[in-house]
Amino acid sequence: MYCTNCGKDIQEHSNFCYFCGARQGAPAAGGTGPLPPPRPKRRLVRSRRDKMIAGVCGGFAEYVELDPTIVRIIWVLLALVGGGGLLAYIIAWIVMPLEPAPAPVAQAS
Repeated sequence: MYCTNCGKDIQEHSNFCYFCGARQGAPAAGGTGPLPPPRPKRRLVRSRRDKMIAGVCGGFAEYVELDPTIVRIIWVLLALVGGGGLLAYIIAWIVMPLEPAPAPVAQAS
């Protein structure tokens, strides 16, 4: 089950999300099963995991759900044909925020 507010995975039949605290609603009237999970909010950010220079191509690839190699090839072709790709990459590097760092996992002692 997914939170209807933040989109994170929570336990089935939870009344509240333990990430954001939002109250979870009941299934729609007339429905026989649980609601389909909402799509999480997508943001265009530079990737921390899939980066070669600044993570711009990795971030675009995650956003449009493509393979990062394809996005890199397209970007290089844009840079070679007219030079607009290089300028666009530099602007995206400056404008796109870096993906938030993953939350540290608490270890049980």
